[in-house]
Amino acid sequence: QVQLVESGGGLVQAGGSLRLSCAASGRRTFSSYTMSWFRQAPGKEREFVAAMRWSGGSTYYTDSVKGRFFISRDNAKTTVYLQMNGLKQEDTAVYYCAARSNPNFDGSVVRSANQYPYWGQGTQVTVSS
Repeated sequence: QVQLVESGGGLVQAGGSLRLSCAASGRRTFSSYTMSWFRQAPGKEREFVAAMRWSGGSTYYTDSVKGRFFISRDNAKTTVYLQMNGLKQEDTAVYYCAARSNPNFDGSVVRSANQYPYWGQGTQVTVSS
């Protein structure tokens, strides 16, 4: 069973940075996987943030984080990261790591939470003014 464990959330002032980590386990290799980050703010639906195709490193970002957030991976540690710079109050949310094994990396697919069978427990990110 695939397990995803997030870490790195916390409280940060607007303009600051955080790096989230998602440690993946349960498979010998994640080379066929798409790894993504979603977030959910209070009273709002879960929304897509960023995705990475493990093999090749192709990425997608939602428009609101382009140029500020960067998704990356460490093959040896089977860990995915989300580097978040220039944080804004509207980035406040619980951030979730998600994984899917289907190699289809079409943008409309990877942006849909329903396409991911594996989820982490979430990590809280709070940005203060």
